[in-house]
Amino acid sequence: MPDAVPYRPLPLDLTSVTYAHGPDSQRRADVPQGTTVELTVDTSAVYPGTSRRVWIHVPTHAADAPPAALMVVNDGWWYLDPDGQVRGGIVLDNLVHAGDIPFTIGVFVEPGLLVGADQPKHRNVEYDAFDDRYVTFLLDEVIPLVAERYRLTDDPEQWGICGGSSGGNAAFTAAWLRPDRFRRVVAYLSSFAQMPGGNPYPELVARTDRKPLRVFLQAGHRDLNWDAPRRNWLAENLRVAAALAEAGYDLRLVLGDGGHSPNHGGVLLPDALRWSLNPAVPGRDAR
Repeated sequence: MPDAVPYRPLPLDLTSVTYAHGPDSQRRADVPQGTTVELTVDTSAVYPGTSRRVWIHVPTHAADAPPAALMVVNDGWWYLDPDGQVRGGIVLDNLVHAGDIPFTIGVFVEPGLLVGADQPKHRNVEYDAFDDRYVTFLLDEVIPLVAERYRLTDDPEQWGICGGSSGGNAAFTAAWLRPDRFRRVVAYLSSFAQMPGGNPYPELVARTDRKPLRVFLQAGHRDLNWDAPRRNWLAENLRVAAALAEAGYDLRLVLGDGGHSPNHGGVLLPDALRWSLNPAVPGRDAR
């Protein structure tokens, strides 16, 4: 039986659209709140001189819960904030409680700050680069802190990474370079357009053997420079999506309205996690 989608008229003003959060993004009286642990990572071999906060969110679970699936989320607090647009902890609590996704621990990682620097923000250095430093930092310096405290599955099919804007291309790059560890990607309004040296992925995806990735992309009709010939956030996201589709990837693209805002991606998070992490969702090879 096909799913029936209710009719909704398209807005005429594509810039000022705001999407309403669904019930899975709201606290529910019948869903126990998980626990959140905050850590400070103030030493790093990969990014010397940086300090950052990391939050580990663990939904409530039975004592005999299996080793947890893992979802790493870039821009930590922005995506965890229960009063923000994304509300990652609330979404994880609701989906795990409902059995819509496996028992999943969320690791919300802030970009680094250069201690004592005049310009301390290190976000673009970490997120926009096309190299393995960020994924190495996660695997060698962050995830071991989680594994010391909680049991994690070793199955890369249950390891995902999520982010928006520059955090979106950082998520894609991490999985692209290390599909042996991360095979689920959720990327919103990714800043492929501002990667140093240009967006490598349309050409790279086309000439590289298909990797075992499941990729959820969200793009916006009125994202940055949407009508410009260069550094066009909308166009570069569509180019990446087209390359993935032509290469036969397990891909879901959601194109919405509005500008460069976390609103639409945040509203989509419950569905993105269901599609990404639920092993019952048919993949490419099941078609």
